[in-house]
Amino acid sequence: MASAEEHTILPRPEFDEPVKLLIVVSPYYSDIANGMLTGAKAELEAAGATYEVIEMPGALEIPTAIGISDRGSNFDGYVALGCVIRGETTHYETVCNDSSRALQLLGLQGLCIGNGILTVENKKQAEVRADPEGQNKGGGAAAAALHLIALARKWGRQSKGIGFKPFGQDTLMAGDTDGSNIA
Repeated sequence: MASAEEHTILPRPEFDEPVKLLIVVSPYYSDIANGMLTGAKAELEAAGATYEVIEMPGALEIPTAIGISDRGSNFDGYVALGCVIRGETTHYETVCNDSSRALQLLGLQGLCIGNGILTVENKKQAEVRADPEGQNKGGGAAAAALHLIALARKWGRQSKGIGFKPFGQDTLMAGDTDGSNIA
């Protein structure tokens, strides 16, 4: 049963520079995916962001598609949209856990990802959550990605001078005293 409880929604972040996102959606349950995609697009457009949309067969492929895209593109963030409905086997747990874990690991590596992969008991729950006029989980996932991009832009360019140096910058060459003459 969907909750009628009120939730706090943060104000939409504003950006000085253009924002470009990739929406990765699984149309496995096409009516659910379409509702979530409508909500995500509306949120991104309201923020003045541009986006591209790609489709993947299922929720398990979404994190891999994001990882591949990040290595070969220039997106500021990602929106993952899909739906997993409990069935009669343990496949539900595998898909829910592994897709969520993979997205979280990508996020911990610095990617800005709004996770909109629904994990529900039945189709009715999915319909309520996917409805752009209802719970609008697609719009919520897009908003989460925008907030992460804003945070990354605020703090991502600052360096505290701690941690490991990039490969090659950790070794001084003969006659080099400050690391500026790296071969």
